[in-house]
Amino acid sequence: MKIKRIVTHLLVTDGQVRRAFPRSTLNRIEAATKASETAHLGEIRFAVEGALDGWPLFKGQSARERAIDLFSQLRVWDTRHNTGVLIYLLLADRAVEIVADRGIHAKVDTQEWNEVCRQMEAAFRQSNYEGGVLSGVQAVTQHLVKHFPADGHNANELPNQPLVL
Repeated sequence: MKIKRIVTHLLVTDGQVRRAFPRSTLNRIEAATKASETAHLGEIRFAVEGALDGWPLFKGQSARERAIDLFSQLRVWDTRHNTGVLIYLLLADRAVEIVADRGIHAKVDTQEWNEVCRQMEAAFRQSNYEGGVLSGVQAVTQHLVKHFPADGHNANELPNQPLVL
């Protein structure tokens, strides 16, 4: 248990999350996700969480572990082509994780997703949250278009609206 991390998480407020992701930014992320999904058979979900609390925080749950939990809870894995992708931001850690379903994971390796995450994190270090997320959605889109291009029968299986936890 790292005391500094616990204190950091306890000090993150809902107001900080709202300032980083105001309604206008969330609307642009939603529009980018919707536009992206017209070009491929994948489904993208973006979720931002200010901080962990309670037991997950005190047991030292990582951003990766939390992203995997949310991938399941949000049923991102439950798409027809197994091409759901979760982009998760844990604001207190400024950590980004991308979890991809087995269909896309078989075609895009972990290193490629990690590069997207590090690029997003670099934007976040400069407080460019909107730009970081939009560039991340674009990078995910490029992978999905390459491996799962649209076929004219794209059903919207997951909400495009960003999730603020």
